[in-house]
Amino acid sequence: MKAVNWNKQDDLTLMYWRQNIAQFWVDTEFKVSKDIKSWTEDLNDLERDTYKKVLAGLTGLDTQQGDIGMPLVSIHTEDMRKQAVYSFMGMMEQIHAKSYSTIFSSLIPSKETDYLLDEWVLENKELQYKAKRIEDYYLKLFKPEVSNYDLYMARVASVFLESYLFYSGFFYPLYLAGQGKVTTSGEIIRKILLDETIHGSFTGFDAQEVFKTLDLEEQARAEKEMYELMLDLYKNELVYTEDLYAQIGLVDQVKDYVEYNANRALANLGYPGYFDHKELNPIIENAINTSTKNHDFFSVKGDSYVVSMNVEPLEDEDFIFE
Repeated sequence: MKAVNWNKQDDLTLMYWRQNIAQFWVDTEFKVSKDIKSWTEDLNDLERDTYKKVLAGLTGLDTQQGDIGMPLVSIHTEDMRKQAVYSFMGMMEQIHAKSYSTIFSSLIPSKETDYLLDEWVLENKELQYKAKRIEDYYLKLFKPEVSNYDLYMARVASVFLESYLFYSGFFYPLYLAGQGKVTTSGEIIRKILLDETIHGSFTGFDAQEVFKTLDLEEQARAEKEMYELMLDLYKNELVYTEDLYAQIGLVDQVKDYVEYNANRALANLGYPGYFDHKELNPIIENAINTSTKNHDFFSVKGDSYVVSMNVEPLEDEDFIFE
């Protein structure tokens, strides 16, 4: 048994811990029922179909990350403070997965939710393919001793999931919320996006530390495998995007967003962008801006709120102003 020591000097890990804590939220803070009118009146059948499927896909990926990805990466992390950060992020992945069901329970019948999560997710080939590609790297950690190479590649896979693959699903809720449609659900997605930004950044930082432990031959092999994985996932993501977004005419815009986030994932791993820079839809540009937004003072927290962690009782002297 070991005991974590948070008093050791490691400002970067502590910074990520504090940022994760500061962003903490739960789905019950959002009153999704306020979206019912917009859901029924502002969207047509095809738009609702796309919305439901992107949320179902996100649910599957977040479930995988919370159940398998973060626990296995954490268990083979030597620094116990980093383990704590991974454990917290794994817990948030479970909150993300539950949040999609919160949206579903407010907007569609339970039988439809059951079909999407119990059948559609399992039957969608592209969704299952990318989940398996990521999971294969995680499962290499499912043993007592693992190589540094496998530790690195598991982190690469995690960064690709959290900085890259989630985002084709995030696009549509953000796109609609930016037009004033189903805005409360959009706020939930934005909170998830901000979490994943931190998750991908932290895991990328940790991956770069592991990369330094590899010898030159392993580094060259890891870099080659990383790009091969990224391009394989990209090819699959284009098919997935076509499947979900063709019926509402947004394939090209989502493709640009996927490429943008592939470059962000590479940046988290310390590499330059691979895809050419393209202008994103202004609505999406605004949605990924990290400045504070708060559309509903009574039910939605702003994006930059900080949870009070050190609370002291008020005393008489506190009310003496000089």
